[in-house]
Amino acid sequence: MSFRWSRAAAIAQKEMYHVLRDRFTLTLALGLPVFMVFTFGFAIEFNVKNVPLAVHDADKTQTSRRVIDTFGSSGYFLVDPVVSPAAAQQAIDGDRSRAALVIPGGFQKDLLSGGVAKAQLLLDGSDNSTVGPILGYVASIEAIASRRIADFDPPKPIEIHTRFLFNPELNSRWFVIPGLAVAVLAILAVLLTALTVAREWENGSMELLLSTPAEPLEIIVGKLAPYAVLGLVGLAFVYVISRTVFALPFRGSHVLFVLGGILFLATYLALGLLISVLTRRQQIAMQLAMMAGMIPAFLLSGFIFPIASMPAFFRYLTMVLPARWFMTIARDSYLKGSTLVEMGTAFLALGVLCVIIIAIAARKFKKDLEP
Repeated sequence: MSFRWSRAAAIAQKEMYHVLRDRFTLTLALGLPVFMVFTFGFAIEFNVKNVPLAVHDADKTQTSRRVIDTFGSSGYFLVDPVVSPAAAQQAIDGDRSRAALVIPGGFQKDLLSGGVAKAQLLLDGSDNSTVGPILGYVASIEAIASRRIADFDPPKPIEIHTRFLFNPELNSRWFVIPGLAVAVLAILAVLLTALTVAREWENGSMELLLSTPAEPLEIIVGKLAPYAVLGLVGLAFVYVISRTVFALPFRGSHVLFVLGGILFLATYLALGLLISVLTRRQQIAMQLAMMAGMIPAFLLSGFIFPIASMPAFFRYLTMVLPARWFMTIARDSYLKGSTLVEMGTAFLALGVLCVIIIAIAARKFKKDLEP
């Protein structure tokens, strides 16, 4: 018996009615994208600012005050004067400060005598994610303070001007929010599909559906079509909020972005179907769906942690994860305006993974129907 779109459409219509009656599914599908974009968009900030800085100035001269003023006016540090070096250390120990600046007596005298004026900066190394940015700030502040104290810019044999491409202000939201398209699609597609189809097995309604004249492929298309629509709606929510609320640019092709989203969505819908067929239990399906959908999308896709910084094993592992390749497509579409040629590797890898996972899921589903 050949594939008939009318039978697939009838199954899809029945599934859509079920979705519209299921408040949990609707809330998850429509509320999760909005919640994630607003939460991650406003909460995640990779630029370290307002660092509490305990300062002890034993010199109390014009030179030492200029150094302290430079830290305070930088916008990165909140200066908190303390009475002694021990108090500065205690401020770090008590988590009241992330860093401490100790300026010894004779600071200005050493400078005026032709020597080097030295001060000590103590950093809280328990959170190494902030140490690197703080050291970068200190290097810039040191150069600015030196010019203010000397009242002129010393000649430089080499001068390098830095310009940041694609994200000139290094805005964290421009980096984070495009990646949310990956996380939203991954969670929605694999979780909704795995749970709903597994619920069909638990309730016995899947056996009733299998007793109809519909072909396995018609059942698959009909069951997954409504969740594909919900996934695309979630993707649209991410796009609209990113453009209107957070004013993100979109420099690439909308067609390529949507095409990449469809490939990624089809891959994860098939993965959810495969999980449901293997487990047939909602509780187990949810656990596997979270492991297969959320963990790779957040931890191994480059969403937060750069893939280039991962150990070699995990760098190679990410190559078989669809989330890694759609992450490239999403960010390049938003920020770089890349063409199909420039994103060819990502599209090719995503397309191959999509075909493989769909083939495995369809084969397992069909085999599962055989007596």
